[in-house]
Amino acid sequence: MTETEDRSRWLALYVLCAGMLMIVLDITIVNVALPSIQDDLGFSQANLAWVVNGYLVPFGGLLLLAGRLGDLLGQRRVFLAGLAVFTSASLLCGLSQSQEMLIGARFIQGIGGALTSAVILGMIVTMFPEPREQAKAIGVYGFVASAGGSIGLLVGGALTEAIAWHWIFFINVPLGIATAMLSRRLVPDIEGIGLGRGADVLGAVLITGSLMLGTYTILGVDEHGWGATQTLVLGAISLALGTAFLVRQARIANPLMPLRLFRSRNVSGANALQMLLVAGMFSMFFLGALYLQRILGYNPLEVGLAFLPTTLVMGTLSLGYSEKLIMRFGPRNMLIPGMILVALALLLFARTPVDGRYVTDLLPPLLLIGVGIGISFPSLMTLAMSGATPSDAGLASGVVNTSAQVGGAIGLAVLATLASERTGGLRDAGSSFDAALNSGFHLAYLVAAGLVGAALAIAVFILRSEPMPDPAPEAGSEAQGAPSPAYSEAG
Repeated sequence: MTETEDRSRWLALYVLCAGMLMIVLDITIVNVALPSIQDDLGFSQANLAWVVNGYLVPFGGLLLLAGRLGDLLGQRRVFLAGLAVFTSASLLCGLSQSQEMLIGARFIQGIGGALTSAVILGMIVTMFPEPREQAKAIGVYGFVASAGGSIGLLVGGALTEAIAWHWIFFINVPLGIATAMLSRRLVPDIEGIGLGRGADVLGAVLITGSLMLGTYTILGVDEHGWGATQTLVLGAISLALGTAFLVRQARIANPLMPLRLFRSRNVSGANALQMLLVAGMFSMFFLGALYLQRILGYNPLEVGLAFLPTTLVMGTLSLGYSEKLIMRFGPRNMLIPGMILVALALLLFARTPVDGRYVTDLLPPLLLIGVGIGISFPSLMTLAMSGATPSDAGLASGVVNTSAQVGGAIGLAVLATLASERTGGLRDAGSSFDAALNSGFHLAYLVAAGLVGAALAIAVFILRSEPMPDPAPEAGSEAQGAPSPAYSEAG
């Protein structure tokens, strides 16, 4: 590979990660602008949730299908189509003058977000098959995927306070256009394997219906409760559709999702681990932001700035050291200490007082979770993609994103419900609002630490350590067209 080709490849990585950052930002950037949106468009408290849920339902439901479409039609083609949909919908969101227009545009935006993000990791592992370079590239991706949420809080707060809430959407338009133009120039256009290798229309309907209905059900738990008839019935239908999809995939000749990908203990274990880890981690960002605003009185911009040290630590580790650490110790051996630090950070959050001070009560756990995520997420991405071949890379990427989305949605629903129930019980018993609310947050943090502990058990007892190649670079050692055997496992 010439120096020019190598430089173009790394530039392509940064362009893909810019696209991923847009998608990740949009999940959290809206949160801090919700009060302004509510005042401007007259949303009720119940309907306001659909500004967020209208995006998450199609996003969570289409990730798996979008990843497989990338394998069948070509990953760059699906990525560019997603960017076009996402950018156009962002413009509509910013121009919205009614509740219906904003929620509808958010739904379309979620479709574009799924198409765009589902194939990015697959393209990265295909472009960087050599283990050392792949570890470095996944470190960049891991930083964007894990730190984007906290960046979204900062950007959303700044734009909402400085201009207006419309600009949290308008900013996507020039970014989306620039990313699309650079992608067409820099990202390799690799042909897909063809619809004939997996054009399972019924399977696509089953899995998309299952995931979208499941996401909708989980997002409604906060309003209806876990034992409500709607929750139980819709949850059962979602599970039935998912089961029917898996049965069909095991029986047909050209499945939409070849189940051979999950024969790898590392692939299956890493995705299960990610669901638990993200479920626990989301509580820190979501409930931590509420603690800062509703108990300590921070404004939106101050909330974003409070999380900035976490982002800086994640970036330093993910971008500067993750590749060296993974190559030296192996992804599994880096994942374990990272999760221990995340669990410790959550336990520290569970002792934050109602009159907490930033430097003594918040900064230490924020730094710990930054270190923990910074060294664990690149390792986790490496393990989750370890069984992917070039023809399955998009699917594997979609699975990784789906497990994170499902874990985040379920975890947040469970933890928010537990926190709300604890707060309500203490308020009924006569506790002050701040004390009751904070106690509810503390319970959620403790449960989140338990989820991370369960993820740690998977890492210790299920994941396998992979033999890493000699760290010394060898001329001509780059394999073309497939991931290195060091990142593959038959099971």
